[in-house]
Amino acid sequence: MSRILIIRTSALGDVVQALPVLTALRRHLPRARIGWLVEHVFAPLLDHHPDLDEVIPVRLRAWRRRPFALDTLRQMASFHRALDRFAPEIVLDLMGNHKAGALAALTLADRRVGLEGAFRREPSSAIWLSETVRPTSHHSVDKMLAVLDALDLPREPAEFGGDRLVTHASGGDAVDRSGESGVLIHPGAGWDNKRYPPESWGEVARLIHASSGRNCSILVGLGEESLAEAAVAASQGTAQPVTAPGLRELTRVLDGAALVLAGDTGPLHLAHALGRPVLCLMGPTDPQTCGPYGAAEKAVWRQLPCSFCHKRYTQTMPCIEAIPPEVVADRARRLLDGQPLPD
Repeated sequence: MSRILIIRTSALGDVVQALPVLTALRRHLPRARIGWLVEHVFAPLLDHHPDLDEVIPVRLRAWRRRPFALDTLRQMASFHRALDRFAPEIVLDLMGNHKAGALAALTLADRRVGLEGAFRREPSSAIWLSETVRPTSHHSVDKMLAVLDALDLPREPAEFGGDRLVTHASGGDAVDRSGESGVLIHPGAGWDNKRYPPESWGEVARLIHASSGRNCSILVGLGEESLAEAAVAASQGTAQPVTAPGLRELTRVLDGAALVLAGDTGPLHLAHALGRPVLCLMGPTDPQTCGPYGAAEKAVWRQLPCSFCHKRYTQTMPCIEAIPPEVVADRARRLLDGQPLPD
C-alpha cells in the first residue's frame, strides 16, 4: 500500500484548487494511504475528509515570527514526529516553491514529484525534487493535476468532490438550502489589489435588488470588517452582513447561496468547488490560469495595460476598479435567471 503525501500548505483558494488531485488519487488508488500537509488555519477544511487518511498541520507563518520560542520548538518537534509516523513513499509538491521543496525533502521520501522548473513559482526550487513533469495546460488546477503523470494515472476531468466538503461541514446532516434566494458578496481578498471597492460592491447589491428583488448578504471576513461595513452602507439598505467565523461555517454559508460574487479569493473558489454559481471579478490575476475552473465565462475583467500582472500591491488598482457595477449586476441577474452570459 503506497503512502502519498500532498503538499499544498496555503492559501485557501490554492488548497481548494488542489482538491481534484486528492479526488483522482483516491479514485485510482483506493488502497493508498493519503496525507495532506497544510497550514493549520486551513486544516479544518480537510479534517475528516473521507478521501484523506491523515492531515498534517504545519505552522510555518507562526514559526517564522517566533523561531526560538518554546511553543514553536514544541510544535516543530510534534510536526517532525507526525511526518516520521506517516513516512511517505511519494510526496507531491503542488506549490512549486522552495518552501514546499524543503518540506518535501524533510520527509526523506525517495520520490518527490513536482513541476519542471520553468513552470514553478520559484524555478530553482526544482532542485529539491527527484522527479519533475511538464504540464500541458495553463490553469493552476490542470498544472497540479499534471503531477499525477509521474504516477501513470490517466488524465481525466477535474473533480473537486464538493459533496464531500459539504457533508463534512454539515456534520453529516442534510444540507439546508432554504436561503438559496440570497446573493452572497465577499468584498475581501488576500491582496489589496484583488479587492473591488466596497462602495462598488454596495452599488452592485443595490442594482441586483432593484432588478430582481433578491436579497444580498455581505460576507464579513476576519480583519475585513471595515470593508463589509462600507459595502453594506453603500447598498442603501439592500444588503446585510453575514459572518462565518470558521471554515466549516463558511462552507455552509457558501453552499446555501444562490450566487456568490467576489474577487479571485478563497471563498469564491470554494463556492465554485461546491457547485454554486459564482461570478469572479479579476484584475491582477489571469482568468485563464486563476479564474473559476472550467468556467471562464464566470470571470469579469477589463483588459488594461496593467491587467494580469500577478503582482501584489497595497491598494486597489485601475484594472479592477474599472469594472462598472452595472456590468457586474447585469451578469449576476443573468446567472440568477439562468440566462446566457454575454461574450
